[in-house]
Amino acid sequence: MADDTILISTEGRVATITINRPDKLNALNEPTRAAIVTALHKFEHDPEVRVVILTGAGEKAFIAGADIGEFDGRTPVDQFRVMNSPEANAFEAADRFPKPIIAAINGFCLGGGCELAMACDIRIASDRAKLGQPEINLGLLPGGGGTQRLPRLVGLGDAYRLLYTGDMVTADEALRLGLVSEVVPAADLMPRVKALAAAIASKSPVALRYIKEAVRASVRAPMDEGLRLERTLFGLVFSSADMKEGVKAFLEKRKPDFQGR
Repeated sequence: MADDTILISTEGRVATITINRPDKLNALNEPTRAAIVTALHKFEHDPEVRVVILTGAGEKAFIAGADIGEFDGRTPVDQFRVMNSPEANAFEAADRFPKPIIAAINGFCLGGGCELAMACDIRIASDRAKLGQPEINLGLLPGGGGTQRLPRLVGLGDAYRLLYTGDMVTADEALRLGLVSEVVPAADLMPRVKALAAAIASKSPVALRYIKEAVRASVRAPMDEGLRLERTLFGLVFSSADMKEGVKAFLEKRKPDFQGR
C-alpha cells in the first residue's frame, strides 16, 4: 500500500495482510482501517487468492487496539461518521469477506484488535499473545463488534467478565474459553498459519464460499432458515465444475485440481 500502514504479500494462493505500525503496537487508526478494507476488497475479486492471513508487524503486537490519539477532540457526530463509514469499517469488511480469513495473533490483541480478530474465521495465537477488551478502562465500550461477537465465542458469563473488567487473558486462557482455536510457540506461529492456509486454499473455492455463507447464517438466522440455506447451497454446488472434479478425482483415486468454477 502507498502509505505503508499495511504490508501485503502473496505466497501461492494465500495472501497476507500485515498491520505495519509496530512503533504504535499496530494500533488501528482510520487510514489503517481503510487500507485493510481496500486490500480485502481487492482480494475478494482476485481469483488467484483463496485464503487471507491477517497479522501484525513486529514481535509485540497483533493489534493493541484503537489509536486513542484520534479520540481527542472528536465530536459524537465525527465518531458516528467514522464508525459507520464502509470505507473504514475493517471489522465488517473482515466479517463479510467471502473467502476464508485467518488471524495470526502474534502478541497483544486488545480492543479493536481483538474485535478484528473475532471478525476473522479462525484465530491462531502465539503463546506470547494477550487478548482482551479493555475499553471499560477508558470509560468506553467496544465499538467494533466486541459486545456481539465475544458472547457468541465464549458465552455470556465470560463475555460479561472480560467486558466488565477489561482484563487481559493469556493465550492459553483464550484457548480454554474458545476465543482462539490453537496456541503455538511464537517461532511456529506463521509457519503453522501458512500451512493451515495452504491446506484450505487447496480446497474448492466454490465450496469454501458456500460453507462460509452457511456457517455465518448459523449465528444470524433461526435454525430452520439456516438449514434451508444449507440445503439450497448443497444443491447449488452440484452445478460447479469443482464438484464434478472432486467426485471424479475421488473415484479415480487422485488428488483433485479445483479451479474455482
